[in-house]
Amino acid sequence: MARRFAAKLLSDRGYRVEVALDGLDALGMLLDVKPDLLLLDSRMPRLDGFQACALVKRAPGLADLPVVILSDCGGLYDRVRAHLAGARSCLAKPFTADELLNAVAGALSDG
Repeated sequence: MARRFAAKLLSDRGYRVEVALDGLDALGMLLDVKPDLLLLDSRMPRLDGFQACALVKRAPGLADLPVVILSDCGGLYDRVRAHLAGARSCLAKPFTADELLNAVAGALSDG
């Protein structure tokens, strides 16, 4: 649900959105698509958002890619895991449109 909401909201605001089925699919897409930002769900099948983020941050040419992790818990544990993985922020689900847009804007401007 959060993935569809985020994709529609960002698309409606003029962002080009690519949707991956899971963490491995997202990593595969990065071979062809060079996004400005990566949104990762903390609970994706096969490879969760924290693992995918850590792999992205180790990949040549992708270390500077801003990552926002969407988390079910939103507690300190998830925020620390997101930070250690290299994410710019961790946004607790459920989130509002303004919270998502602010997280995206913040991640893009943190460069």
